[in-house]
Amino acid sequence: MFLITSIIIGFLAAFVGSIAGLGGGVILVPTLLVLHELFDSFNWATSQNVVSISLIVMIFTALSSSISYYKENRIDYKSGFIFVLASIPGGVLGSYLNKFINTEQFSLYFGFLMLAMFAVFFLKKRNPSQENHTGIWVAERSVKINNELHRYSYSKIIAVVVAFFVGVLSGLFGIGGGSLMVPAMILLFRFPAHIATATSMFMIVFLSISSSLSHIFLGHVNWEYVWMFIPGAWFGGIVGAKVNQRMKSSTVELFLRVLLIIIGIRLIWQGIG
Repeated sequence: MFLITSIIIGFLAAFVGSIAGLGGGVILVPTLLVLHELFDSFNWATSQNVVSISLIVMIFTALSSSISYYKENRIDYKSGFIFVLASIPGGVLGSYLNKFINTEQFSLYFGFLMLAMFAVFFLKKRNPSQENHTGIWVAERSVKINNELHRYSYSKIIAVVVAFFVGVLSGLFGIGGGSLMVPAMILLFRFPAHIATATSMFMIVFLSISSSLSHIFLGHVNWEYVWMFIPGAWFGGIVGAKVNQRMKSSTVELFLRVLLIIIGIRLIWQGIG
């Protein structure tokens, strides 16, 4: 029964995370923390164990999703590699800082982080007509989605700074970086929502691997539980990516907003209690 429950949790976390480009950590981590409070069979789910399990499971979630997005040509590889190279050092630092946070503090901080990301979506998006970016430090992209051409650009320097900060939070909270990187790509860099979610999953593959290695080295991984979540996560990532490709950009953004506020409120309540 425990194995079936773990497979279902892994599937749902990956399914939802793949749709929103979050990697599944924002579902898996709070779910295991809640189960830790409610059931003795999950008394192993401390913040360190949960984060390490989440990061390892997200490798498979992000990989299966990225394969699906690759087939639809939705991934901005050049931008993805810029984000990856900047976020990996941050992920290592975040993994080290994780050991200084207890479970109660973890839930509270994680909850406030989710609400902050929800609030970010109410900021006004950049107007492309006001932009006049040129030079070696500016990335310019164009992509066609459903026969509609989308153009976007951003400062590579700002992208590196943002990605490093995302890496720190990824290693610290086990969220894969997507809950910060997707809003940043959509709001700051004007990525189309479909490209942002797909590129985020591509980025999460590498970031989860690097952060996972740090947790393995620090001895945070409880391997007997990790394998129970991987099968569901693999198929959940594939199905979530397929559903994402059939959704409108505005629907993807709305889905992300609702997801962040629900998780944020639940975790803050748990942390205060």
